[in-house]
Amino acid sequence: MDNLLHKEYKNRVLKLQQSIIKTEADSCIITSSVNIYYLFGQVFDGYLYVLPEGDPIKFVRRPSDIDSENVIYIHKPELIAEHLGDLNIPLPKKVMIESDVLSYSSLMRLSAAVGNPSIENVSGEMRRIRSVKSEYELYVMRECAKIHASVYNKIPEIYRKGMTDIEFQIELEYLMRKSGSVGIFKTFGPNMDIFMGSILAGENAQAASPFDFALGGKGVSPLLPLGANGTKLKSGTTLMVDMAGNYRPLMDDMTRTFAIEYAPDLAYKAHEVSIMINQAIMETSKTGTSCADIYLLAEKIVSEHGLEKYFMGTTQQAKFVGHGVGLEINEPPVLAPRSRDVLLSGMTIAVEPKFVLPGIGAVGVENTYIVHDDGLEKITICDESLIVL
Repeated sequence: MDNLLHKEYKNRVLKLQQSIIKTEADSCIITSSVNIYYLFGQVFDGYLYVLPEGDPIKFVRRPSDIDSENVIYIHKPELIAEHLGDLNIPLPKKVMIESDVLSYSSLMRLSAAVGNPSIENVSGEMRRIRSVKSEYELYVMRECAKIHASVYNKIPEIYRKGMTDIEFQIELEYLMRKSGSVGIFKTFGPNMDIFMGSILAGENAQAASPFDFALGGKGVSPLLPLGANGTKLKSGTTLMVDMAGNYRPLMDDMTRTFAIEYAPDLAYKAHEVSIMINQAIMETSKTGTSCADIYLLAEKIVSEHGLEKYFMGTTQQAKFVGHGVGLEINEPPVLAPRSRDVLLSGMTIAVEPKFVLPGIGAVGVENTYIVHDDGLEKITICDESLIVL
């Protein structure tokens, strides 16, 4: 296994080095924890300095006990230049830096520390590289999806009549942690704060949120206006469970919906359309499929069933039907009408056509798929029906 992982990380670094060469840069400095982990397999506070060839240099502030070659301990970025000189490595004239995740002041300080070179943003390129998974990564995601499904299968056991959505979520989070969930999962970009996932019950599903997720919810505080808010689980309403599958470093994503004692016919109709959309996308998509076309296919099916006003929200409707998933819950590609992305073999996507029904709640399913040359492989093996609690 150690040899396999060593080869895995080496191949990831090689992909980045190819981008460095293509961009005609002298080096790349990685600072985000998710990309340091991706390239090194361990998170540290500091800078991963990647040259066009050879092993990266780890300029580390914390922790103080990293067992690896090419580790240089520093307490400030200004020491990078000194150590590069000791290694006979010239300061870069052009460097790739994660401009999307660094604050302006941090970016300026880091740039000055290495001689104020020309800067190329590598954030998008790293997300592109990570969007296509290796066979090892796909194995990890399949294992994660199995655990995720086993947890969801126990949901009927934790439900108690008269619960609120928050009480339910606490019980589910407890079950998740016992099953190996890391807890808080990684997301990319601003307005993406969330804790372990989202529970939407009844009318709360209609509440719009400033956060860039498919659906909203009022949340428990104006500081975090998203998800469960204390709504009581009442007969005739629905409970949507969208709790992250972060049981391994690479996540899957899954949503399932439950009816509290019963649900109106409209809920069953919309839920079946969600299943139908997932099935149609799985049957028609493969390597080379346009992500915009995937969204348009979903929109066409929704229109054919007269459910447009409920699709992906009511007062605020999300304009996507899915997204990539991996080390972060929101990786490329985006399944949106203006997306220029196309599916590539090895990508992993979550498809989440959802509906919000006033007076009832949210319905729909979300599955994770692996893209292959000849189609999609569904790794979310879990009952898709609207299950009655």
